[in-house]
Amino acid sequence: MASEADLQAFIDRQRVLLAKERDAEIERSALLLSNCGPKLLEQKGLSIGGLGIVGMNIGLGGKTLVELDRPSVYHTSPIFPPHNLRPGDLARIEAHISANASTKKPSKTTTSTTKGSQAEGVVYKVSDTRIVIAVDSSESSSEELDLPERCRVVKLANSVTYDRMDKAINQLEKTIIPSGDPKAGGELTTLIQVLLAMKPPSTKERIDDLTFFDTSLNDSQKTAVRFCLESPEVACIHGPPGTGKTHTLIEIIRQLTTETPANPKPKRVLVCGASNLSVDNILERLLALPVVDKAQRIKVTRIGHPARVMAHEGILESTLEVKATRTDQAALARDVKDELETTLGLLSGKGKGVKGKGPRGAERRKMWDEVKALRKEYRQREGGVVRSVLKDSQVVLATCHSSGGRQLFNQEFDVVIIDEATQALEAVCWIPIFKAKKLILAGDPMQLPPTILSINNDKKEKKAKTQTSKPKKSTSAKAETKTKPTSATVSGSDTSDETESDDADLAAASAAKLSVENKPRIAKLLPPRTLETTLFDRLEGMYGASIKRMLEVQYRMHDQICSFPSKSLYGSKLKSHESVASHLLSDLPNTQADSEEDKKEFLETPVVFFDTAGCEYFERLDGDGDEGSRCNENEATIVNNWIDKLIEFGIAPNQIAIITPYQAQVTLLTSLLRPKYGPSLEIGTVDGMQGREKEAVIISLVRSNDIREVGFLKEKRRMNVAMTRAKRHLCVVGDSSTVCHGGGYLKKWLAWLEANADVKYAGLE
Repeated sequence: MASEADLQAFIDRQRVLLAKERDAEIERSALLLSNCGPKLLEQKGLSIGGLGIVGMNIGLGGKTLVELDRPSVYHTSPIFPPHNLRPGDLARIEAHISANASTKKPSKTTTSTTKGSQAEGVVYKVSDTRIVIAVDSSESSSEELDLPERCRVVKLANSVTYDRMDKAINQLEKTIIPSGDPKAGGELTTLIQVLLAMKPPSTKERIDDLTFFDTSLNDSQKTAVRFCLESPEVACIHGPPGTGKTHTLIEIIRQLTTETPANPKPKRVLVCGASNLSVDNILERLLALPVVDKAQRIKVTRIGHPARVMAHEGILESTLEVKATRTDQAALARDVKDELETTLGLLSGKGKGVKGKGPRGAERRKMWDEVKALRKEYRQREGGVVRSVLKDSQVVLATCHSSGGRQLFNQEFDVVIIDEATQALEAVCWIPIFKAKKLILAGDPMQLPPTILSINNDKKEKKAKTQTSKPKKSTSAKAETKTKPTSATVSGSDTSDETESDDADLAAASAAKLSVENKPRIAKLLPPRTLETTLFDRLEGMYGASIKRMLEVQYRMHDQICSFPSKSLYGSKLKSHESVASHLLSDLPNTQADSEEDKKEFLETPVVFFDTAGCEYFERLDGDGDEGSRCNENEATIVNNWIDKLIEFGIAPNQIAIITPYQAQVTLLTSLLRPKYGPSLEIGTVDGMQGREKEAVIISLVRSNDIREVGFLKEKRRMNVAMTRAKRHLCVVGDSSTVCHGGGYLKKWLAWLEANADVKYAGLE
């Protein structure tokens, strides 16, 4: 079991890694903001320019919500260009800077540099046409919000997340390592001891009379539910793509919160996720549960920044913000809020009945003093309302990060469930863990890990050292392949860059990894090598397969699409449910084809591979050096033509997704296809499509070069995500002569495509 030295080494390593990651994010933001022109900043997805303020109002916590859109006076379309701004991101509103730095006539809008003319806050909501920034103006602040008429929003490094993770690691240290002050740390629960190998997991608490609410659960789902309920401290659910992981979690939540013979005392549950999307997905499923008696409905409350809050009325109604307005104590708080919003409307010049610009000088300062006083009173009244709402909630939902907010301060739960645990840093998982005595993790370690910027920086440094220290021996492609390290992988596995030696038998290796034999294992706490080692990974490494149960039936993919991921990464355990095993595009009601030949080629072929080998369809670097992204115009043309054919035969644009590892290719494909098919045709990176599914998916691999470098493609978890999004049809476009040199996994995948797909040679099409 873990010694004090082991525990201290673990804590110290977490601190070092978090500090490196924080520095890497700050460095990236500073470099991009200082070195990039406004146009390049927009291309990188870190800024949206040419915005106008629609209005300002008050959100939970007295935050000022600034809503912005693209005014028609400056833009032909109100739809935002592709960007990386998401709810929860830190952002700054500032004066819009035109692409050409030398503006013809200097105006107050473009030259204002005072603090009042810009504001920092959190992205609250994002739609295709509007973005809302929550500006947290404290009552101690003397800054006035005097934003210019034409703005831009710029993404910033988010220090709040790192502050909360650092605080969680500090709390963990005080809890597990004895000090002179007994009050210094929190309670050292059995859960914490098991998570840190201070003691082994307790014996399972056998449940004999378990009745499942959802009778449609398959055997592996029922096994996972029982396993989680019977585990006293910690249980993990391994959910490969399409296996109904959320479905299983909903059953677990129902079992925990309902009084039954197996659960005589209903539990209070905190449900967290690595992203807003995962949390909202669970909330949506909970709200959709059939209820005979309204009194039996699970009382749920959503905390934080709901990503889809405007898209679903039920989610909106369940947010703390809305529920806080429905209580008896809310009337007084509402009066204060109305007065606040009226005053802010006058100050911004956007309020009802306001003509022209807001007040200036002494009158403006006096009104801002009123705003500060009102905001303080609103927060005090709102605090009591929030506590009342949460006290009445059986299930509280939040992202791991937002569970550390002031709304949940001093709140305790019986069980914490973390979805997408394999995409969350371990440190962020500790934030909600301190609030409960039992932990359930759900995720898939064979899909993308959290994106770690500091790993990418380390690889670039190593590459630079290698290039400066080693003389060039050969200019041949073969020699360069052997000496040149891959530089493009952002989310690599713990084994660093995979090389040709990765050619071991993947199927046998993953079968051994997924073995459910409960072999005795001596748990040892080891400091993580990188932040990509998630809590889920570490527990599996410490306790083996006995700590988890895998869901084995998938309800998404045609059997042919499923076969390679199952064999290569899931030990051939992943099986297709009969309802999806043979479904094709031709089974969709909206499809039609003029001839049997067309029907067979476009609607009844589950896997298609356009091989561009020998065509010299080379990639192009879009940008400077390693910072640039890659695109491939010829591949984009093939994708464009295939999309045209699918839509011609009745497939709707919203049933199709185009996935590519590179942002530059996303931008290129968007420019080709968006004017024809609108925003319903989804075009995105692999990372952005994790957790999603579409009837038809087209993957553009992009990489095609003489030196046989594959970059992002080398990460097998990234490719696993890409190929498992498709339900009925998967089309892959790529250069086999380049991609096959990306390691054993890609070599086996290309061999599988040659044997199982409808192979089309691009130059002959």
